[in-house]
This record gives sequence, structure tokens and C-alpha cells, in this order.
Amino acid sequence: MHPISGLDHVLAMVMVGVLAWQLGGRGLGLVPTTFVLVMAIGAALGLAGVGLPLVEAGIALSVIVLGLIVAIGIKAPVVIAMAIAGLFAIVHGHAHGAEMPETAAGMVYALGFMLGTALLHAAGIGLGFLIAGMSGSQGPLLVRTTGAAAAPAGIAIVTGLV
Repeated sequence: MHPISGLDHVLAMVMVGVLAWQLGGRGLGLVPTTFVLVMAIGAALGLAGVGLPLVEAGIALSVIVLGLIVAIGIKAPVVIAMAIAGLFAIVHGHAHGAEMPETAAGMVYALGFMLGTALLHAAGIGLGFLIAGMSGSQGPLLVRTTGAAAAPAGIAIVTGLV
């Protein structure tokens, strides 16, 4: 449930989806897919007990950075967006792996957080299409406001206000 119940994860995952929507084309599928696959690697590291410093700070930073990228409307090459998504996916995955409940069935647990993450990415993509479709020419600007709202939320998370 954590990918859906943790505000930091929800915001980051939705921002990955919105970023993918902003990029369009190949980015629409490649950025979220990269995140999910690299997150699985991060989870394996966490399960194996490989230490990773500042995981929670990295997760909060992902909300801030992804929110800012969306807010500014940066049209980076897809490979750069994939690299940024992959970098943050490591810490998100590590948290899932390191925090796996002892009673959880490993493969079912992994499939669950990966599916939850993919669904949140899809929600972000859908949000981009919905806002842009309802808002006409102002759509891209309004979509960027989702990032402008997420970035301060990430700051609140990292400072402990939320």
C-alpha cells in the first residue's frame, strides 16, 4: 500500500507521469517504464541489505526536483528524463526493499509496489491529458502548476512539516 498511501511516493510517481506526458512521444512510455524497472533494482539492493545513505531525503528530493522540472516545463531529451527518473527510482525502490514486512511474500510484494507505482504514473499521464484537454490553450500552463504545487510539498516533507 505504501506507493499509494505515502504522500512522498504518490507525489513523485504522479510527477513522473506528468513529466512523461509533457515529453510525449517515446517519453510517454519510456520514462515511467525506466522508473519501474530501476525501482526493482533499488528494491533488490534494499532487500539484500545494501546500505544507501539519505534514502528518505532522496525521496523528498525526488518530489522537489520532479515538481520543478514539471513546473518549469523543461523539454529534456528523453534519455535525460529516463536517467533522472532512474536515479530517483533507486531510492524509492530501496525504501520498498528495505522496509518489506517480514510476513510479505517477496514476489507478490514486489509486484504490488511495482503495479502501484505504474498506476500512479498512469494517473499522472492521465492528469496531464485531462487538464490539457479541459483547458484548451492554457492546458500546458495549468499542467505545469501541478509541478509548482508538488515542489513545495516536497520541501515540506524534507523539513518535516508534513
